[in-house]
Amino acid sequence: MSFIKVEATSDFSFHNLPYGIFSTSDNPKRRIGVAIGDQILDLSVILSLFGGPVMSKHQDVFNQPTLNAFMAVGYEGWRETRRTLQVLLSANESTLRDDVSLRSRAFVHQSAATMHLPADIGDYTDFYSSRDHATNVGIMFRGKENALMPNCPISADIRNNVLCRLRLPVGYHGRASSVVVSGTPIRRPSGQMRPDQNLDLEQILQPDNLKPYKIPETTVQVHRDLLLLTIFALYFLSAKPPVFGPSKQLDIELEMAFFVGGGNRLGEPIPIEKAHEHIFGMVLMNDWSARDIQAWEYVPLGPFLGKNFGTTISPWVVPMEALLPFAESNPIQDPEPLPYLQHQDAYTFNINLFVSLKGQGMAEPATICNSNFKYMYWTMKQQLAHHTVNGCNVRPGDLLASGTISGPDPTSFGSMLEMSWRGSKSIDVGGGETRTFLKDGDEVIITGYCQGDGYRVGFGPCMGTILPALQH
Repeated sequence: MSFIKVEATSDFSFHNLPYGIFSTSDNPKRRIGVAIGDQILDLSVILSLFGGPVMSKHQDVFNQPTLNAFMAVGYEGWRETRRTLQVLLSANESTLRDDVSLRSRAFVHQSAATMHLPADIGDYTDFYSSRDHATNVGIMFRGKENALMPNCPISADIRNNVLCRLRLPVGYHGRASSVVVSGTPIRRPSGQMRPDQNLDLEQILQPDNLKPYKIPETTVQVHRDLLLLTIFALYFLSAKPPVFGPSKQLDIELEMAFFVGGGNRLGEPIPIEKAHEHIFGMVLMNDWSARDIQAWEYVPLGPFLGKNFGTTISPWVVPMEALLPFAESNPIQDPEPLPYLQHQDAYTFNINLFVSLKGQGMAEPATICNSNFKYMYWTMKQQLAHHTVNGCNVRPGDLLASGTISGPDPTSFGSMLEMSWRGSKSIDVGGGETRTFLKDGDEVIITGYCQGDGYRVGFGPCMGTILPALQH
């Protein structure tokens, strides 16, 4: 254990030691710190103490304003640094414990620090890797029998009518410039949206809806794309034009993300057997979403203005070594993925996740979601291997997100879209207040931790408050 006192419920135990970037009012320089208890250890003050065979040659990385250079050192350097920190902070090591002058310079109370983004994020990719989330959204928009596209994970109860020839971790490229650190307010976005958000082309083709028209179900199955195109054309010709204004369906997405450490050369994939050597650590994420803007724009190229206005991450990056004791067996993937996506080692993690909402005038936040990272269908190793299998190069500081994390029951749904079932149900937030989507002034707090025997490995909060839209 450490000579630094750590409460049993603290996110930042001796078993954790996450990395972050902080500054203080008396020293505005951004620098690398390690959280333990309510303290931050300033690595720029003790960089000369990293004397191992790898880090003795790279001590300068601890004098940088971001984690990118440290990430680029690579897997063996990260492991060596963690071992050095565990020694320096242990109860029976005197180097820091007994040097009053050094301790006074090296430690900063967390309450005195301002946290910043941990890295310069060059690229940001968001995956869609939750079976339960994909199923819920599919049922909402396409009906139960066609809930999931053929390349998505599928639940057993809707398998019969979905042809699954290929399984892959679906993803899209997000906007790195609007990734912000916890505590940054999020402005309600404005954009185009349909006056009628209830049109559901796929729902029109459900068997029960076709009975009055006596259209054989086999005809629909064979000519689905043509029928959809015809319905869309008729709707487009008769529909009202889109309107512009503030989003009325502003939502959260409970996610986690990992930072890429060592990258790869263009044209050279990262094999899944080596993927763990390129995953530096994890953060919490809220990938804010404007559902009404997204619904109008997302066909055919996917999310754009409905997603790129803001993504919030927690400031502390928890190293993978701290999470490995909480690894569990990977989910059963049936049918078996292609060989480049197969791995047998456990890389699914038991991380308890919570979402709370505090509206204006509410005395205390209300918990609206209790989920777990272990519900993910695809692992981070599979995501990274798939991302690079075509030769795409990733770089230190790139951010890869899980996609919305939803579990099997309503209390574990990771978006208000699911909690309110597309706005048809109210979400109770206490004190007589309800929500379907976010209101101005709402503060959303995501927290998460792994529970050990008398200690936690946590992430700290991932928070953001909604500001009113600007007037156009």
